[in-house]
Amino acid sequence: MPTSVELAAMRRAIVISASGLGATSPNPAVGCVILDAVGRRAGEGFHLRKGDAHAEVNALAAAGGRAAGGTAVVTLEPCNHEGLTPPCHQALLDAGITRVLIAVMDPTSRGEGGAARLRQAGVDVHTHVLEEEALLVLGLWLSALSYRRPALHLLMQTDAAGGVSPLSAEALVELEVERHAHDLLISPDGSVEEGRSGIHGRGFSVPAAISDEPDGALAVVAEAGARSVLLVGLSELGKRLLNKSLIDRLTLLMPVPGPSQPTTPSPSLPDGFVLSRITRTNRQLVIRAERR
Repeated sequence: MPTSVELAAMRRAIVISASGLGATSPNPAVGCVILDAVGRRAGEGFHLRKGDAHAEVNALAAAGGRAAGGTAVVTLEPCNHEGLTPPCHQALLDAGITRVLIAVMDPTSRGEGGAARLRQAGVDVHTHVLEEEALLVLGLWLSALSYRRPALHLLMQTDAAGGVSPLSAEALVELEVERHAHDLLISPDGSVEEGRSGIHGRGFSVPAAISDEPDGALAVVAEAGARSVLLVGLSELGKRLLNKSLIDRLTLLMPVPGPSQPTTPSPSLPDGFVLSRITRTNRQLVIRAERR
């Protein structure tokens, strides 16, 4: 059973894992906290980009010798294979870690997962620790694996009557917030750019432009290495993706209505979506919905 200190460490690992959003693809954004043998925080780290050290390795480097006999708290199961970097489960063993807490199991494990390898070496391993909270960061990456295509997020602005309109100043602020958590941003004219310019590692490319045909567009962004894509405005591509039930997340901005007014047309969620967040800015309601 995880202790209160370990649960706090897992929440810290989840928080810092989000630092890698929009940069790690096709790898996931992962965080790790190392506790020393008496439960004090000794080091932490997150995965910056593909080809760079994984979260566990960065956390172990920060902890140094204090990791021996300690606990690793990590948001995703430590990898068990040699890729551009060595397997993380072995790095934990080499550092003398004796206990590991994992939030989400890795569906990309090759053969036996890192958790099984750690248990075989005598490490005390606990899985699914605060899994739902960790999915706040890992959810889009897992969706992309499940759907075998990048996860798609559509952000659009409506007017008071429910019609699609150009992005307001407040919508542009929301766009600036959202873009940094996505690999690619697709504008209504079909142009494509990185959500965070120049941040990705090896094997990632940015298409010059993209077509309005969903299958071809998805193939292009997947080939680029993207796991999450933000579409801005309801372009022809966005309409077709919605019609084919391929949009996974929707952010809708609409003017704040008056306190009392006649019934007017208003934007409604497409079939299959449920509300996940509603907030407001000075003059706008910001509505988030997820496909279920």
